[in-house]
Amino acid sequence: MSTRVFVDGQEGTTGLRIDEFLAKRSDVEVLRIDPEKRKDAAERARLLNAADVAFLCLPDAASREAVAMVTNSNTCLIDASTAHRTAPGWVFGMPELSPKQRVAIRSSKRISNPGCHATGFILLMRPLVDTGLVPATTVVMATSITGYSGGGKSMIQDYQEADAVPPAMLAPRPYALSLQHKHVPEMMMHTGLAAAPIFMPIVGPFYKGMTVTVPLDLTTLGCTAATLHAALEARYAGERFAQVMPLRNAATLQAGFFDVQGSNDTNRVDIFVFASDTQALLMARLDNLGKGASGAAVQSMNVHLGVEESLGL
Repeated sequence: MSTRVFVDGQEGTTGLRIDEFLAKRSDVEVLRIDPEKRKDAAERARLLNAADVAFLCLPDAASREAVAMVTNSNTCLIDASTAHRTAPGWVFGMPELSPKQRVAIRSSKRISNPGCHATGFILLMRPLVDTGLVPATTVVMATSITGYSGGGKSMIQDYQEADAVPPAMLAPRPYALSLQHKHVPEMMMHTGLAAAPIFMPIVGPFYKGMTVTVPLDLTTLGCTAATLHAALEARYAGERFAQVMPLRNAATLQAGFFDVQGSNDTNRVDIFVFASDTQALLMARLDNLGKGASGAAVQSMNVHLGVEESLGL
């Protein structure tokens, strides 16, 4: 039998990409809502309860409302909003998080999809906190540069549909300078860090692709770059969608500039360690619309259903 899937919020950037992934597959039946009934609560509730898996590609408040509409114990909800990423009873949809995470995703009916910035940060830091190489009390700094598609339809329109893009938008634009970005709580919870990271996200004048960078002082940590790199390699050995590149990756250094978009159109996170004798830069590169959003959601669905994890990706 086909798995019945409903995408609530299909018209958004994440929902449209999920629909593209599902269109490649013969093992799912996509339930579709009449465009005229997109805001009809009764029709949405009917489809949510008819689905085996429902993706919530909605603002936080609308996601909470959708969860309340589900009255059966069968429907698995995969929420792409921020609403449930640190909520009790919800499993974090990152199979690579820990050795036990796939079992948790497989058995849960409530899965929260990671944020794009958080995905890179968590994959960099969780193994290092788990092994004690980075103490949980460390105040970590991080920057993340992302394509403008991460801002959703309105930002995409600002860049693509304006008669003339303002000069300020043609340069990188730091934001969330109140230091209260919505991804910070999950960045703490799912790494084990006790202190909020000092985090600065940046929007760049390109459509998609992102890189999260964490600088570390090796002297303070009392370890070498090779030790950090080995810990990351050990954690992600055998992982299809988390690839640790060689230490001080020669191919990247030869180019002179780092390609932020080098993982685009994949569901892969490329992890790099660049270092001197005393300092290191950890970098995680991913497609913010792939592993940073829609691809991650489909990957979690695959794990939950017990099918090949890469199916459709």
